[in-house]
Amino acid sequence: MNRIEAFKIITAEAASGELAFPTSIDVALKIQRALDDPECHMEAATTLVMGEPLLAARVVAIANSVAYNRSGQSISDVRIAVSRIGLRTLRTLATALATRQMAGAPKDPEIRAIAARLWEHTAHVAALAHVIARRVTHLDPEAAMFAGVVHEVGGFYLISRAAEFPGLLVGEPGEWVENAESEIGRAILTRLAVTDTVMQAIEAQWEGYLALPPVTLGDTLLLANDLAPVASPLYDSGTIRNGGSAAIIDSVIDAGTLSSILAESAAEVESLTEALRF
Repeated sequence: MNRIEAFKIITAEAASGELAFPTSIDVALKIQRALDDPECHMEAATTLVMGEPLLAARVVAIANSVAYNRSGQSISDVRIAVSRIGLRTLRTLATALATRQMAGAPKDPEIRAIAARLWEHTAHVAALAHVIARRVTHLDPEAAMFAGVVHEVGGFYLISRAAEFPGLLVGEPGEWVENAESEIGRAILTRLAVTDTVMQAIEAQWEGYLALPPVTLGDTLLLANDLAPVASPLYDSGTIRNGGSAAIIDSVIDAGTLSSILAESAAEVESLTEALRF
C-alpha cells in the first residue's frame, strides 16, 4: 500500500468518527472528561491527578513556573499546586498528556525522534502562546496555551498509525501532513471537546496567514508557531506567509517591539516550556 492510499484510509476513518487511540491515553482522557463535569470540585480533581504520577509532576512544575508562581515560593504538594493553577490549567495539562501520549510508543527510532521533536515544538508554541496572549494580543492566556497544546494533535495521531502503515511518514515534511490536517485534526479536536474559539484558532493556523499587528487567537497561535525555536518536523520550515520572522519580531506592539516584549518574558516562556516537557 502506498502513502496516498494509507492517507485515504486514515482520513476516511477520521471523517466517520473511527479514531484508534493508543490505550496509553485512556487515563489522561478520563481525567479530562472528569474535569469537564461542572460538578467536579478541587478535591476530586486533586485525587485524580495524584493517581497519575506523570501528570502530577507536570502540575507541580507548572505551579512553580514563573507564569504561576509570582511570589517565588516553590511548592511540592500536589493539592497546593492544583489550587494555585486552577481547574482550567489542570484540564490543559490533562489534554497535553493525552496529546503527547497519542503518538503511542513507536518502536522505530526515527519515528520516536519525530514524536519527541513534535512535542518539543508543541511545548514551545504553548508557552509562547500563553505569553503572547497576555502581553501582545491581550487575550485569554489559558485558552492560548490550550490551543498551543493541541494544535499538532493530528500529527501525533498519524505518528501512532505509522507502524500500521509503513512509509506513512516517509518523504518531504509537510507534503503528507497538509493533506491530513483538517480531516484528522478536526475529528480529534471534536473528540477532545475543544471550544469553537480554539477550533477556529487552529483552523486559522492551518490557513497560515498572520495579520500584523496580531489580534485574534488564531494570530496568537500563528505567531507562537512562527517564533518557536524548535520547528515542527511535519513542515519544511517555520516560515510564515506574510514576510517572515524578521518583519514580525520588529513589529511595534504597545509602543514597544515584539522582540523587547519577548526578551522581558524570556524567563516565563522558558519555565512554561520546561514544565510542559512530558
